[in-house]
Formats: sequence, structure tokens, C-alpha cells
Amino acid sequence: MTPLLTLLCAAACATVAMSAGPVRAAELSPLEQLGKALFFDRTLSTPPGQSCAACHGPRAGFTGPESAINAAGAVYEGAVHNRFGDRKPPTVAYADSPVLHYDAGEDVWIGGSFWDGRATGWTLGDPLAEQAMGPFLNHVEQNMPFDKQVIRRVAKSDYAPLFEAVWGPGSLNDKKGAAATYERIGRSIAAYERSTKVTAFTSKFDHYWRTSLAAGNDPEDIGRAEGPKDELDPMAVLTDQEFAGLLEFGEYCARCHISTVPGPGNTPPLFTDFSHENIGVPKNPQNPFYFVSRKWNPDGKNFVDYGLGAFLEKAGFPAEVYEPQLGKHKVPTVRNVDQRPYPEFVKAYMHNGALKSLEDVVHFYNTRDVAAENWPPPEVPYNLNDELFEGHPIGDFHLSAEAEAAIVAFLKTLTDGYVP
Repeated sequence: MTPLLTLLCAAACATVAMSAGPVRAAELSPLEQLGKALFFDRTLSTPPGQSCAACHGPRAGFTGPESAINAAGAVYEGAVHNRFGDRKPPTVAYADSPVLHYDAGEDVWIGGSFWDGRATGWTLGDPLAEQAMGPFLNHVEQNMPFDKQVIRRVAKSDYAPLFEAVWGPGSLNDKKGAAATYERIGRSIAAYERSTKVTAFTSKFDHYWRTSLAAGNDPEDIGRAEGPKDELDPMAVLTDQEFAGLLEFGEYCARCHISTVPGPGNTPPLFTDFSHENIGVPKNPQNPFYFVSRKWNPDGKNFVDYGLGAFLEKAGFPAEVYEPQLGKHKVPTVRNVDQRPYPEFVKAYMHNGALKSLEDVVHFYNTRDVAAENWPPPEVPYNLNDELFEGHPIGDFHLSAEAEAAIVAFLKTLTDGYVP
């Protein structure tokens, strides 16, 4: 896969200084402070009580914040009792994507936000802002009836003066154009999500990356652990197991979760190429969407999540375009995949939360097609990724238990908040 990082706006993430020392998050700008206030506002739902943070909790890496929910269906209830969407919350950290587009050279769709890319960026030029505008008006999420109602509640909030200080006098007057005002709400939230309070680059890996760069090493070697440890990791930031895990990650995972290319503004890598893939994830039988009213899910237990392909079909693309994309979902960043408020906290993985631990995730990639493992069948059994890695396809990597454990150990170095 190609990183296509040239398509990213250089202003997408706050620049983090290239240094050998720890990096601390900068204070929020007024725009970012406004976005934070909107992100945590529990009045912007019908009935009131649900904020963006209800599904994107900071202590869980800005994804599902409830251990019991993650351990089961992993899909979060909306503001209205017994209304559920069909997917687990994606992280909103490190989520700054290119505008959705087709890369003919790589034969792959790149970008967009949400698991299916439907926040395309085709309207605002900013998928993250378009994503932020979606849940407020979604009947199975925050359930606000229309954009003017969101604006009116913001106008009554205690941060309304900050909104007008940022966007100008009268910017909350929906009579002057509700669409423009609602767009400002989305752009404000996106600014907060891009801020160094959310997209922080303060993990153990980031410290390793910066100290290795400062020692004069090449990013390609740093991101794949290709070289002697004492040269690539002169400060001994990573343990031997973590370094071995990075080496395995570079061979088997980094084609999509890119670990070698700096992000915008010379940040460390973002660990995604923003593409969409079907890796054969099985259904999550506990997904509550299967049991909601037929008004929201007419297919009941027979519902199949076709991801990007379903969106492209709904958007009017012909069959020859959308059919090869059926079953594909966005390749997420793997940053903060182990961030949790306490060790026993359960996190859910994949678009539907079918897997419940990093050990399960790595073992799935390694053994999905090994009959003796008895994995459930893929939800969408076609358009599967069958690329070869080190001569072996996804699902039959032939990795040892030791190699799997090393990859898991490395993934845990991607949790923000590391203090050297």
C-alpha cells in the first residue's frame, strides 16, 4: 500500500518538535478549546445526556469507554434507549484522513472518515470535520432533529461567547445561514481532535523514534527495526522484546499500518495508510444492532455490513466500482490500541468489536485460515485481502507464539502518555 502522505494537509496535526527529549502537549488554542467544549457537551442530544465523549472516551484512546460494553456487542447505545448503530466507535485521535478518492495505481480507495469512509471530505475538503457533524443528526446516535437545534443549544451554552470570539460576532445566528454555522461546529471539533491534547505523539515509540532520529538513523530503518538495536535505539528506550516486535510488525503489518514515513509536520508515523480492506473479520454475534427495531435494521440477524462498498453503492457509483469494495473497512491507526484506564479494562477491536484483546488480533492475522484454529467465517467472504507478507498470506503467516507476543509488546508502546 502507498502511504499517500503527500495528500495530507501539513496543518492537519500540530507540529511536534524533533528532539531527543520527551514532548509535552501544547496548550489549546481558542479554536481547539471551543472544539473541546463542543466535544464534551452533553446537551447536544435528544434527549440531553450524550456527548461525543460518551462513545469516544479519552481514557480509552478516544474510543469506547465502557469495559462491559466492549466485552460484548461493543456498539454503543444512542441518546434514545435501545437505539444502536451497527459498528463500534472508531478512535477520533490520529484520525485525520485525506479526502476519499480512488488510487488507480494501487487499485484501492483511500481516505474518508468513519469505518466506511462516508465522511468523504467532498463537501468541506475535510473528512474529520464532516465526521464530527454526523453523529449529532444521526437518529441512532445523538438524535438531534436538525442542525438549527444544535446551533440553538450551542447559543445557550456557557461557551457561546468563546464561539463568537473564535468565529466572529453573529456567527451563532442561524438566521444568517444555519449550514455555515453548523460547519463551524464541525471544524471546531476537528481542530480539537487534531490538537496535541488528543493527537499527542507522546508514546514510548515516539520517544524511541525521536532519539533514533537524533542519532542520525534513517526513518525506514527506525520504523522497521532494521539494524542493530544499540545503533537504532541508543538510549535503550525499547526492551528487547518490543524491538523484536517492531521488526515483526515491520514485516507483517507495516504495509498498511505504516511505521516508516513521518506524518504531517514531521511528526512520527501515523500507523495507517488510510486505505480500506476486508481482512475476513467474522460477525460479532452480540452486536445489539441485530436486535433493534426493524425501523433501523430491517434485516435483523441477517444484516451484513458491506462497509465501503455499501456506501459507494448508496452514493450512486456503478456496480463495477462498488462491488469490488464490498466488505472493506477503513484501516485504522494502531496508535493507542492498548490505552485503557486500568489493566482489566476490556477493549474491542475491528469495526464490529468481534475481537477482545491484542493477543486475539495478532493471532487472527496469523492464523485466520488455519483450519485447526476454528475461526468463524468472514462476515463478507469475498474481496478478501490475500497479499503475501514474507511469502505468506494474511491468515497463515506461520509466526511463532514468541513472535506474536513480541508484536503485542510492541503495540503497547504506542500508548500516549509515556514518561521516560
